Amino acid sequence: MLNPPDLRSCHLCICISLAVFQTTFAQSPDTKPASKQHTNQLAKESSPYLLQHAHNPVDWYPWGEEAFAKAKREGKMVFLSVGYAACHWCHVMERESFEDPEIAKQMNEKFVCVKVDREERPDVDQIYMTAVQMISGNGGWPMSVFLLPDGRPFWGGTYFPARTGDRGNSVGFLSIMDQIDKAWKTQRDAVTQQATTLTAAVKANQNPDKEKPDDDRLDESLVTLVGAALAEQYDPINGGFGRDPNRPKFPEPSNLVFLLDRSRSDAVNDTARKNAKQMLIKTLDGMLSGSMYDHLGGGFHRYSVDGLWQIPHFEKMLYDNGQLASLYAEAYADTDNPEYRGIVEGICDFTLRELKAPGGAFYSALDADSEGEEGKFYRWTQEELEESKERPGFELFKKVFRLNGEPNFEGEYFAPAPGKSLTAVATEQDTNFETLNQNIEAVRKHLFQVRGKRIRPITDVKILTAWNGLMISGLADAGRILDRKDYVKAAADAANFILAELKTEQGRLLRSYAAGEAKLNAYLDDYAFLVSGLIALHRATGDERWLQSAAKLTDKQIELFADEQNGGFFFTSSDHPTLIVRVKDPVDSAIPSGMSVTTENLAYLAASEKASPEYTTQLISTLKSVAPLLRRASSAAPRTAAALANYLERLPPPALRIPQP
Repeated sequence: MLNPPDLRSCHLCICISLAVFQTTFAQSPDTKPASKQHTNQLAKESSPYLLQHAHNPVDWYPWGEEAFAKAKREGKMVFLSVGYAACHWCHVMERESFEDPEIAKQMNEKFVCVKVDREERPDVDQIYMTAVQMISGNGGWPMSVFLLPDGRPFWGGTYFPARTGDRGNSVGFLSIMDQIDKAWKTQRDAVTQQATTLTAAVKANQNPDKEKPDDDRLDESLVTLVGAALAEQYDPINGGFGRDPNRPKFPEPSNLVFLLDRSRSDAVNDTARKNAKQMLIKTLDGMLSGSMYDHLGGGFHRYSVDGLWQIPHFEKMLYDNGQLASLYAEAYADTDNPEYRGIVEGICDFTLRELKAPGGAFYSALDADSEGEEGKFYRWTQEELEESKERPGFELFKKVFRLNGEPNFEGEYFAPAPGKSLTAVATEQDTNFETLNQNIEAVRKHLFQVRGKRIRPITDVKILTAWNGLMISGLADAGRILDRKDYVKAAADAANFILAELKTEQGRLLRSYAAGEAKLNAYLDDYAFLVSGLIALHRATGDERWLQSAAKLTDKQIELFADEQNGGFFFTSSDHPTLIVRVKDPVDSAIPSGMSVTTENLAYLAASEKASPEYTTQLISTLKSVAPLLRRASSAAPRTAAALANYLERLPPPALRIPQP
């Protein structure tokens, strides 16, 4: 998607090796307790991620006018560090660099240091991540960016080891700071010119010029292009998207939403419908084959570090589990596969048990680390497993989850991974899923209880409106399809909390709630995902109040976010604090685009009784605004493509159609 700017003509070439972007990530060192002797400006914040850094010897500031005013006043560059509470390598860089007195001293003397929770400020994260990707060709967290005092990005990357040589040939953060500072002091005009060039490229990338007029036409060819692009990326052996077994693999729920929609459509031929269903099921089964799904406690980890779905990055995110609850529930409705039902219940039960906050809403995430080591809570030694050998079904459990052979995690630990779906395992053993599951359930419950006595990963207790919207949808869909009224009630409780605590008297949403405080104006995702959750509740209950709330929030979204000139919606509201660019983001990634989900919401609302004609008008203009992207990068917005397919397939007769603007 990204088109890097041509920076070769810039007046300055900072000689920092790009080896920092090719670091071989070794196991992190042991946790060192942060000193409480130093307290910085982050102590006033409510974000758990920011509070993790409140006692670093670095003089951190939160994002805001105070930090940039200080940079201008003192003539310093800004060092921006962006991460999130469950981020393993964020913890590593904190331990190695931000708790190091020598490095902190250099940071404080040479820069004004700003720390951002990317989940609270996705607008800041998106803009500067675009810059980092343009500079390096890579992105990730922690994100480390050097800015001019006015906020323009100059240079950046992701994780840096503390010192040169600490991790192979990578240049150390201490050396990078020294080179950046020298360039700022001795070649300021060149630094400024490079920042100007990079900023212009970021702006062009975020708001590209409108394509030629016929590129926004809406027709079936767009849907066909998306299907072909996904088929090209699809891994026919392991499922999922991306065929390199050595590269990480993500669930990519928006791709699966598109495949689910195509597998159900009467407008496509039998072959295309069967192919879509095969790709969907192969991927859903693939995600169950390794330890990315927590076979003891339920719920999905964020992604697999390999392309085979076997070993996960162990953090658990609310947004993944909300989307996957909906997908596996819908797949269960189509296949009647009892394993899928169990997965849905595992996701929902995990969420209600471990992420539910007082009042009914949901926390954001569980950390990947415990006791300073990634995955320690979830892994097993052979000796730990053998302590349960007297349990009935133990040998079968070990066989099913491949715990008899060589360790599959870091050369000495086991992470339960059956290698295929349990349905397939049962078939190989000449039984069925229900019988196999019953025979291993006692051992599974016992190991879950044993695991529960360990030191737990930290919970990010921040409540985000958008992510709660995704989980409300997941619970409501699960409750509707599985006939689980308790899940529907949990979805309703969460919705009631958000509407009571994160909505102002003026009808506006707020982004984040922590420590009893709601703050930050909401983004497009917050409105779109919460509306989607309310619609899911309406589908599950038939209660008109959910539909009415969805309509009111959509009206407010149109008022605050709609792009009246080019169609679609901006990511930030019209009165949002000014950044270097106002972003529009139609791309579906691990989290769907707010634009994609909005198209679904508008279509549902437009079909309701007493619907405003504005919903259809906005639906068409949003689809047209994304059409050029679908032609240029066909797999970038599959969820919008699914909404487009439904719009085209359900068009009324020509005489009754609303004219397209």
